[in-house]
Amino acid sequence: MSDRPELPRTLLLLGSGELGKEVAIAAQRMGLRVIAADRYADAPAMQVADVSEVFSMLDGDALEAVVRKYSPDFIVPEVEAIRTQRLQELENDGFRVIPTAEAAFLTMDREAIRRVAAEELGVRTPAFAFAESLEALLEACDRIGYPCVVKPVMSSSGKGQSTVTGPSRVEHAWEFAREGGRGDELRVIVEEFVEFHTEITLLTVREWDGHTHFVRPIAHRQERGDYRESWMPAGLTDAQLESAQVAAKRVTDRMGGAGLFGVEFFVTDDEVIFSELSPRPHDTGMVTMISQDLSEFELHLRAILGHPIPAIRYYGPSASAVVLAEREGRVAGYDGVERALLVESAQLRLFGKPRAYPFRRMGVALATGEDVAEARSRALEAASRVDVRIQ
Repeated sequence: MSDRPELPRTLLLLGSGELGKEVAIAAQRMGLRVIAADRYADAPAMQVADVSEVFSMLDGDALEAVVRKYSPDFIVPEVEAIRTQRLQELENDGFRVIPTAEAAFLTMDREAIRRVAAEELGVRTPAFAFAESLEALLEACDRIGYPCVVKPVMSSSGKGQSTVTGPSRVEHAWEFAREGGRGDELRVIVEEFVEFHTEITLLTVREWDGHTHFVRPIAHRQERGDYRESWMPAGLTDAQLESAQVAAKRVTDRMGGAGLFGVEFFVTDDEVIFSELSPRPHDTGMVTMISQDLSEFELHLRAILGHPIPAIRYYGPSASAVVLAEREGRVAGYDGVERALLVESAQLRLFGKPRAYPFRRMGVALATGEDVAEARSRALEAASRVDVRIQ
């Protein structure tokens, strides 16, 4: 970044959830001014930002008004549901979008990024098809074959995702996708069901000059299409790691710009198969807050600012496990925190979300261990001891 301005600088977060909160904290530590925007008030990142703004980021006029009000040095999307066409216009006007406005556009829905990966770049992905109606979905599922996976083309954290075992389950998958999808219209992707033994996130850090760094692969487990725990090391072979790194670099180089990307893969006995891409820190990467000296959030910020990225120092087997809400309502506090912190090596990050609903992620427990099994056991135990108190 030859035109790098001096600190302090202004960073506008478009999306202020738990990942945005950690980005905001990292930015505050480097002396940046942080503007946190989201569709609801008192979102997690707003609690640590200098200023907050509440609006729908699908409202292009509201988005542009906030950008021009603050003239940020960096616009950092942290959610998928953004009027990306307006971001592209703002980038053309000289605003810097992280990693790029095109990357935000291509990754806001699964169709664009899947077509780029599979058809343009030749990266191995699951077989896929798209549908805009129940009738088209039935045809697509029949063509891909059962079982198959149905997801909204635009959603986050696995919302609206389900596995379809036969034609009788297609209507349920359609309705579930309608409930979990984001954006203006519903379009779903139907994917080949991959028999994988490990699902990983390869955090890929791209500098402005195109130089790429990789965090060691993170394995994770999902339920209901959403992350529940993650751990590292992931136990890949050298050949599997090289295959993932080659594919991740190919895709992130196509996205351009700078920042940290979360690149997801299915690992089978024979292949490493590209699954998803997020042009921002990844929820499974929260384990990096305990696994190493530079978390994914600090790496993201260093790449954005053009600061040096040294070799990462790892602390050994580490794990994360989520704290979930069980009921809907306003959050009054958390019970069991003291008991959770009695678990050896355990740490907690409670997100401060003002409202809860069943299965909403409200915090994460982190732990280390002599091996992965011990780290996972400790993180899960600590998370299980925390209850979200609802008014």
